[in-house]
Amino acid sequence: MSFPTERPRRLRRTPAIREMAAETRIHPSMLIQPHFVVRGKGERQEIPSMPEIARMSPDVLVEQAGHDLQLGIKTVLLFGLADEKDGTGTYGSDSNGPVQQAIRRLKSAFRDDITIITDVCLCAYTDHGHCGLLSQDGEILNDETLEQLSKIAVSHAEAGADMVAPSDMMDGRVGAIRAAMDENGFKNTGIMAYSAKYASAYYGPFRDAAESAPAHGDRKSHQMDVRNRREALREIRLDIEEGADIVMVKPALAYLDVILDVASMVEVPVSCYNVSGEYSMVKAAAANGWIDEPAVVRENLLAMARAGADLIITYHGRKALEGNWLG
Repeated sequence: MSFPTERPRRLRRTPAIREMAAETRIHPSMLIQPHFVVRGKGERQEIPSMPEIARMSPDVLVEQAGHDLQLGIKTVLLFGLADEKDGTGTYGSDSNGPVQQAIRRLKSAFRDDITIITDVCLCAYTDHGHCGLLSQDGEILNDETLEQLSKIAVSHAEAGADMVAPSDMMDGRVGAIRAAMDENGFKNTGIMAYSAKYASAYYGPFRDAAESAPAHGDRKSHQMDVRNRREALREIRLDIEEGADIVMVKPALAYLDVILDVASMVEVPVSCYNVSGEYSMVKAAAANGWIDEPAVVRENLLAMARAGADLIITYHGRKALEGNWLG
């Protein structure tokens, strides 16, 4: 008998054969583009820690989203920046806030051609930068926070959001938001839950972009411990039971094992967040000529999809599609 008896290389022999035999592919409809929204007109504020990403006023965002739609990016995730902050994040539910304005402008321009998801949290709207209300001694008050989160979610639904995405990691927040939206007539507004959100060191550039860094302490009392894997499955199960339509793992690259576990367990779509730190490290290395940016971005996004992510929130999407990096 001659060796080798099996020849897997037959399926790698030419580019056309490799494309035919590929097990994992990324379609533009899988990509969700995050945006940072500020009040005003004609505003485009570049973010130094996140090259090629900017804070935009609603009018500029509409122009950018139109360009992205032509590329095939049909879903946006909106984060708002506050003009005013207080201890309870009341500005987050302002019907004339930047996110609410952006929702209306986007829906007026694109109607159902675009899917709008909105981040729901208090950190960008509180003067202390934490994701929940605080007691006098600085403890995050879980149950008291749920009402304020629900107000923000309802205000986004009223403006026309297709889906809200609670990112605070308070216990019971998905159920509270679902109940509040149903009571206010928004039964068709979905929830994409940040279900397994870790207390990660990869969020630094985002906190710069959203001006949401905590003024003191950290978020380890509510975001998940980076050492835990089984706990993520518990959080996922609870969010689905409370009404989550899509679940999320955040960050993505350091938690591919968790994405795999979740995708193997659930019957709802699984999303992952390719977060700011993951993005900025790639951009910095590419700027220094240390890596091939298109190849690394393609490989990273394929890893997330291969692990089981149906949807990928990423800052790389626009550039990857403009440059045909995913083909």
